[in-house]
Amino acid sequence: MLEMSDARPAKTRDGNQTLARGLRALLAIADADHGLTVQEVGERLGVHRSISYRLLQTLVDFGLATRTQHRRYIPGARLATLSEAYLPGLRSVANPVMRTLADRFRSTVSLFVEQGTEAVLVTAVEPTTASLHIALRPGTRMPAARGAVGSAMLAARPAEAGEPPRVSVARRRGYARSDAELEAGQHAVAAWIPDPDAGVRACLNLITYSVAVADGAGPAVRRAADSIGLLLRRQQ
Repeated sequence: MLEMSDARPAKTRDGNQTLARGLRALLAIADADHGLTVQEVGERLGVHRSISYRLLQTLVDFGLATRTQHRRYIPGARLATLSEAYLPGLRSVANPVMRTLADRFRSTVSLFVEQGTEAVLVTAVEPTTASLHIALRPGTRMPAARGAVGSAMLAARPAEAGEPPRVSVARRRGYARSDAELEAGQHAVAAWIPDPDAGVRACLNLITYSVAVADGAGPAVRRAADSIGLLLRRQQ
């Protein structure tokens, strides 16, 4: 699994502590593979289990969480609706292009967007042509300055004095490359999506265990990103 950082809550503003706790509880159960108990959520938030219970019950009331028969809280069905509402135009345009790329190179292709100092995985397409591939989970976060994704995001901006050499290289050739930077044995190729009116910086990322695939995928990932950008502009 690609090694990425968990979401860290921003500094809580005055008066927003309850909301911040509720959101942290939601993120905690969303990140847990098998859900969490009231006690486990309380321990992660550093609050008494009675507070943890009230937070979780509120999430259940709004359909954002549900309790299993084993008294563990897992994400609720309402989250699926919320995820579909995020950048629907970008996702609908990108998915067919990502599918073609994933099957061609027998590799997982993901779509990242930049949020502050992090890059967030919005959607991922796994190849139908290969039984062995890397699985990625939407919502996964990583520092925006790391890996091929980070270099591609930075390369989408105008050149800056003192920027890392790999960013300059990525801007020149149209895509970024990283090898075993986030996890041993994994190679990534990323290209930013050119769409200045989107209001969000995004990029495609192909990840593979094969050096040969990574060596040959760069131009195709660049073309795929350009194709998505062109399709987005046609929708505007």
